[in-house]
Amino acid sequence: MATRSKIEWTQMTWNPVTGCSKVSAGCKNCYAERMAKRLQAMGQKRYLNGFEVTLHEDLVELPYTWKTPRLVFVNSMSDLFHEKVPLEFIQRIFTVMEECPQHTFQVLTKRSGRLIEVSAQLSWSPNIWMGVSVEDEHAMYRINDLQNTSAAIRFLSCEPLLGPLDNLDLTNIQWVIVGGESGPGARPMRLEWVESIYLQCTQARVPFFFKQWGGVHKKRNGRELHGRLYNEMPKPFNYGIQSVFEGVNTYKIVDKAIQDQ
Repeated sequence: MATRSKIEWTQMTWNPVTGCSKVSAGCKNCYAERMAKRLQAMGQKRYLNGFEVTLHEDLVELPYTWKTPRLVFVNSMSDLFHEKVPLEFIQRIFTVMEECPQHTFQVLTKRSGRLIEVSAQLSWSPNIWMGVSVEDEHAMYRINDLQNTSAAIRFLSCEPLLGPLDNLDLTNIQWVIVGGESGPGARPMRLEWVESIYLQCTQARVPFFFKQWGGVHKKRNGRELHGRLYNEMPKPFNYGIQSVFEGVNTYKIVDKAIQDQ
């Protein structure tokens, strides 16, 4: 299961694991849980277990079949470092990523404790970007865990941003994504919270990506800040694609072969 993605900071998703469980405030209105239940009701075979953690063995080696370089969000419908995912399975995913250097893989977790526990047993090739979710001040401990991994690119996903993060430690952090919650029951995000993170990134010279304002009708609220789009990415962005995020006001996917899955 690999699909073209509408997520603004990636091109496609690869889900060798589906299903998860809630661990912090950011999980309250989980989009993946809503989607999984909808797909289960539709009879989609990958979601017969609903949102229970499920390993999809037949998808582990899928990246070997992709002909052109691409930017891949790993496990958008789960958390690779969930306690129900065996270390051996995580290691297999990392081996596949290492052996596909033409692609860039973005891995995101809320389980930074498990991440740091197994980090030394993983192969951290330069094309693996590792991120943690930091939705409020109670999740800031995840940054320290991330900083202690051997990932070449470390990033923060401050989405859904649920409170101020005025004292971020951006040492050895190469990218920050900020976004508001969207969908039913979306909790509000304040401008001053976004501005604070933006200023901290500017001062630390860390690329800043503003994903969305969110809300129940996220398209209506858009994703402009200061009257423009912020699509900054880590540098060097050397995964073989000429340009994915072109200019400051345009988001453009230029990998025309992304559908040859």
